[in-house]
Amino acid sequence: MTNPSRVGVIGVAIHPHITDARRSLEEILFDTTREALADAKLSIEDIDGIVVGANDQYDGRAIAVMAASGSVGGVDRDILSTPSAGEHAFVLAALRVATGQFRTQLALAWSPTEASPLHEVQRLAADPYFHRALPLDETSAHALQATALLAAVPGVEEAAWAIVVKNRRHGAAAYPGVTSPVAGLSDAYPLRWPLRADMVAAPTTGAVAMVLASPDWIADHQVQNVAWIAGMGWATEPSFLGDRKLAFAPALEAAVEQAYTAAAITAPLASFDVAEVSDTTPYQELLACEALGFAKRGDWLARAREGTFATGGKLPINLSGGALTLNPVFCTGLIRIAEVANQVRGRAGAHQRPGAARGVAHAASGGAMQYNTVVILSRGDEGARA
Repeated sequence: MTNPSRVGVIGVAIHPHITDARRSLEEILFDTTREALADAKLSIEDIDGIVVGANDQYDGRAIAVMAASGSVGGVDRDILSTPSAGEHAFVLAALRVATGQFRTQLALAWSPTEASPLHEVQRLAADPYFHRALPLDETSAHALQATALLAAVPGVEEAAWAIVVKNRRHGAAAYPGVTSPVAGLSDAYPLRWPLRADMVAAPTTGAVAMVLASPDWIADHQVQNVAWIAGMGWATEPSFLGDRKLAFAPALEAAVEQAYTAAAITAPLASFDVAEVSDTTPYQELLACEALGFAKRGDWLARAREGTFATGGKLPINLSGGALTLNPVFCTGLIRIAEVANQVRGRAGAHQRPGAARGVAHAASGGAMQYNTVVILSRGDEGARA
């Protein structure tokens, strides 16, 4: 995305772990929307349009956006839905503002856990002739991806465990009392080989909302705390795993090239203060680090041992704990973007990195990272540092 018109994030609400059984999904969405609007100091009347990431299978209902539209303010307001991934709601909202046809947008996604079992729900999205018969859910696809990396990269399992420890430690600091650092590690019971229990977090109910606005709207309303989109890219791989090389991430590389070109990024490790990347498994974070230019696969283990990507390191990754800590499956990608926006705006709470001025978010969804989105957010027009 070349950003013909810069777009800013001015409001965020993140809830990756909702346990209140007294609230309906509609009430959760209403409260999350209201919180994002309050953060932006707006009312729903200020919103020109809404884009939601809604998945019928995960919701356990037909045309999920219809049931949710009232709760998010969609009545008598332009609203559309993307069922592919939560982060795609952000992409669509940003593009709508960039066209000049809209001045403000609300992007929202959610992930309930009522539909059960989740692996059967995910099988509905798989190829009906081969993949469903395996049966293939997302965890199985992620395990095949991890197997490919084990065969291709010496020492990758040790690097993967280091990421588990790092992200769970980050998560315990970001959400004290909700989660805690892991113990046992390699003694954890097998889940889907080679993935073990501590390498994948159990699904949670979650919701996230973001308010986006155009530069002229932001100027007219004198909004000061803005996370500006400096670059954005997205790409998709084939759904059929037999057509893919799972030890690599070509769609992510394409998305990175789009975003880095737009933001004039040439030295990634020196260009960002924070990063939030897909880590449904630790092997995904390793692939993301390579594609984003943070560490070649031959350096993964050394970087992990040095603490390059931990709190206090050169480039902290997933200070929120990532999906390895809390994983509301369908909306975790949008949460990665929202977390970076909060870091840039100085609103990340207990896991804020002091002085964070520019960050990159990577969101991956689908089996073995089929969908990939990269978003660069910065505080003001600081320009490229590399």
